[in-house]
Amino acid sequence: MARGRQLPAPVAVLAVALVSLLLLALPVAAQAVVARPSVFTGTAESVSYGSATLGGSIDPHGSNTSYYFQYGLTRGYGAQTAIADAGAGLGVVRVSVPVTGLQPLTTYYFRLIAVNGVGATTGAGRAFKTVKVPLSLAILAAPNPTLYGGTVTIQGTLSGTGAGGAPVMLQANPFPYTQGFADLGNPELTTAAGGFSFPVLGLTDATQFRVVTTTRVPVVSPVAVEGVAVRVEAHVGRTRRRHHARIYGTVTPAVDGAEVAVMRITGGANQLVAGTALRHGTATTSRFSCVVRVHRGAVYRVLVRVTNGAQTSNYSEPLFIR
Repeated sequence: MARGRQLPAPVAVLAVALVSLLLLALPVAAQAVVARPSVFTGTAESVSYGSATLGGSIDPHGSNTSYYFQYGLTRGYGAQTAIADAGAGLGVVRVSVPVTGLQPLTTYYFRLIAVNGVGATTGAGRAFKTVKVPLSLAILAAPNPTLYGGTVTIQGTLSGTGAGGAPVMLQANPFPYTQGFADLGNPELTTAAGGFSFPVLGLTDATQFRVVTTTRVPVVSPVAVEGVAVRVEAHVGRTRRRHHARIYGTVTPAVDGAEVAVMRITGGANQLVAGTALRHGTATTSRFSCVVRVHRGAVYRVLVRVTNGAQTSNYSEPLFIR
């Protein structure tokens, strides 16, 4: 039986050495396969006046990779997002991070940076510009209601980019609210902070108010409804009946037939003690008169209930019985 041939001793030693070198070289070869991530800085999306979403893409090349965005007002950036994980896959991964707290109508610069065990890769710098803050109007009518023939002030604020020094106009639509809104007076310019104020004198009917900008695309405020309360003037007169008094007065404007209630204020609450109806007085006023039993030291007042829609109900000033 033939025996297997053995390698000569020098050749055997050389073979072992070659195998050892190959085994030692394997980790080096494996390391050579790992590379820094590939990075592409994308675009900013969903850009508003105060926020945007920064986007880009990364190829981790099979190694655990993290990423973040740098951004700021200059190409020196100055701010960065939180570090996020892009995984360890093979192939391109789309990434995005929202940023907030931005200023309107401002240019921002940003870039994407990815890092793995081999090193960091910085994407090219990109830029975007935030948009202006949309204009909006808020108004308030005070006092509400105002007395018949009194003054009401429509004040408010124009907010948004360009709110300072903007022309605004007051519009009114009086009861019964069928004629539509019409300009009232002249426009005025808002303050540097966007504030404005329109005094309205001699208001006689409930009125809807709104404010609009005179810009090419008008901005319209919500509607403020201002009520007008009737003026109730009440007095105390003597009568021949013991422990009784005559409570009389006028109501402006004339609302003949409206209900009149005489109240005694007891413990902060109103207690009905007598009632009557308004009678014709003049072209602009109605009148009332009612004899009631009174208590010395008590306080009374008159309530006139109005339901015509143009004006609202109102109380007289308190009447003190001595």
